[in-house]
Amino acid sequence: MPKRVLIVDDEPDVLETLAAMVSSGGYEVVTRNDFESARKYLAETLPDILITDVRLGAYNGLQLAVLMRGACSQCPIVVLSAFDDPTLRAEAAHLSAIYLAKPVSKKELLVCIAGLGRASVWTAPASKQVH
Repeated sequence: MPKRVLIVDDEPDVLETLAAMVSSGGYEVVTRNDFESARKYLAETLPDILITDVRLGAYNGLQLAVLMRGACSQCPIVVLSAFDDPTLRAEAAHLSAIYLAKPVSKKELLVCIAGLGRASVWTAPASKQVH
């Protein structure tokens, strides 16, 4: 049974691209295009992996990461942002989530989630860790 990945992004083209990238890796993909529908989904169903954009209109994708982390302390979380912001990177790390700056390649994303899915706790490579 393939792992279920929830992908959240409020930009339709980005959401479609991310979904195609992840599904090509053999994952079952569920998409949501706003914070509220993603929050409702998380309240009803726990995906195996969460991939969320940071900026979701008036909300922050890190809030979804907090909800996911509250429901599952070991579930992998990937936070995406158009900006490589050290503060957001630190907040993601605090939630044991990996932070990737867009644009992200298909290979980079698939390698990342494959590693997250295998490890009980994922650690960013030394070059990406927040000190």
